[in-house]
Amino acid sequence: MSLSGTATRYGRLAQAFHWLTALLVLIAFLVSAGGPPERVYSAARAPTLLLHESLGFTVFCLLVIRLVWRRFDRIPDAPAMPAWMEVASKATHWALYALLFAVPATAMVGTLFGGHPVTVYGLGAIGPFSGTWGAPLAEIHGTLGDIMMWLAGLHAAAAIFHHVFLRDRVLSQMLPGLPDPSSGQGG
Repeated sequence: MSLSGTATRYGRLAQAFHWLTALLVLIAFLVSAGGPPERVYSAARAPTLLLHESLGFTVFCLLVIRLVWRRFDRIPDAPAMPAWMEVASKATHWALYALLFAVPATAMVGTLFGGHPVTVYGLGAIGPFSGTWGAPLAEIHGTLGDIMMWLAGLHAAAAIFHHVFLRDRVLSQMLPGLPDPSSGQGG
């Protein structure tokens, strides 16, 4: 398999971006403290907050690189499916891209304008700045994070549905080593 995609499969690089993003988002979600600022920014939670902020920043940077790569890469042709399914698929993908941007962006801006510095990878801190946007943006960040996890779950369930019930290549085109069930080979 090549770095670039084909008519029926995403390339290695797009697959790596996809699965690395999914893993980083899941870890960031699992280590997030949530709750009031006193809890999130407590000294006891500082290492976890640093990890969460660093993962979020990495997801943000990975999204930029991924979108640039997508402009040059071959995107597989969609397998035959009803028009409503194709529209739902495209809407879900673009909603996930928007959330991959909005979740870290609301966190960074909310933290800075909530009177807390942003520290990524343990390097120097940025901010804080004064403002009253911090708490509302923290709420938005948490809500968008929850929506992203639900939407990602729906996305995964749809891919499994395609593989198991429709027996098309929706899942196999993104999962390394998984044969196309419609080809009659394995799976």
